[in-house]
Amino acid sequence: MTYYAGPDLARAFRTVRTNTIQIAQEIPEEQYGFRPAPDTRTVAETLAHMAAQTRWHQRLHGVDKKTFVAFDDFMSYMKDVGAFEAGLAGRTKADLIAALEAEGESFSTWLASLSSDDLGQVVGFPPPIDPPKKTRFEMLLSAKEHEMHHRGMLMLVERLLGIVPHLTRARQERAAAATARS
Repeated sequence: MTYYAGPDLARAFRTVRTNTIQIAQEIPEEQYGFRPAPDTRTVAETLAHMAAQTRWHQRLHGVDKKTFVAFDDFMSYMKDVGAFEAGLAGRTKADLIAALEAEGESFSTWLASLSSDDLGQVVGFPPPIDPPKKTRFEMLLSAKEHEMHHRGMLMLVERLLGIVPHLTRARQERAAAATARS
């Protein structure tokens, strides 16, 4: 089996989403309106964005199974994602975490159903997109990369709020245990 078989991709995405949810749980709800700089998303807006973003991938590669994505197609997907994201605006911490959990599990379950052949299919794009073709695997991997990008931002936000991120705490605990054994 190759790495990009659906179950492997699903497992990797679940790990990323689990870490995102941990961060969402650790940031106090009263800080969900925190905006680290002008013209950036708040914590709540970032979490809503992350919850919504997997939907277009599932529609493009699952429901529609497009092999060519025109600009109008992409804009239609983004409109749907934007509407879902907007529907999460003003929701509670618990609601946002529930959306992250539900959307993450839906996406992961769907990813797990994909075969290596599915993921190896090529999707084309109009100019000026470069490269003009990508595999479904590369496109779906970008959902994980996108989430990790925003999760990194939230980890910095945690630091600004005086919270040591859970992944850092775990690393520090492992280092302390190794030092104690030496």
